[in-house]
Amino acid sequence: MAAKAIQPSGRERTFPEDEIIVSKTDRQGRLTYVNDVFLNVSGFTEAELIGQPHSIIRHPDMPRCIFKLLWETIEAGREIFAYVVNLSKNGDHYWVLAHVTPDFGPNGEIVGFHSNRRVPRPEAVAAVQPVYKRLLQEEAASADRKQGQEASYTFMMDLLKREGKPYAEFILGL
Repeated sequence: MAAKAIQPSGRERTFPEDEIIVSKTDRQGRLTYVNDVFLNVSGFTEAELIGQPHSIIRHPDMPRCIFKLLWETIEAGREIFAYVVNLSKNGDHYWVLAHVTPDFGPNGEIVGFHSNRRVPRPEAVAAVQPVYKRLLQEEAASADRKQGQEASYTFMMDLLKREGKPYAEFILGL
């Protein structure tokens, strides 16, 4: 039976600036480790999270194309930073500046992924929200989710080209 979708409450939650949300996943994005800060902010228990896809906390206002870019980057063995809005178990949302890196095995192969999330600067969240809103409009204008993701991804890549910046420089400059 599929889990019931969490409905956003419209309430924002925060966490102290000196705390870091930490999680690890396997190659498929299933959670293998979560720290206490992750548990406190998300409202889930460790038992509810371990083995679940990291997308269990995906907020519907988060453009899918950002995750496409994230996966392309980390599967290529590179790190990425991204502003992400997540969804707590009770429907509250919380913004993070995520730093996601691949974990390498002894032979240099990617064996999983590691993410540290910090409290983002409020002005950065305010700057990224209109960009994400525009990306979501691109997604919604398409006939299906896959086409929408591709359309918003193309829009994002065109924006980066116009700005003359790679994604990391663009996102951290907000």
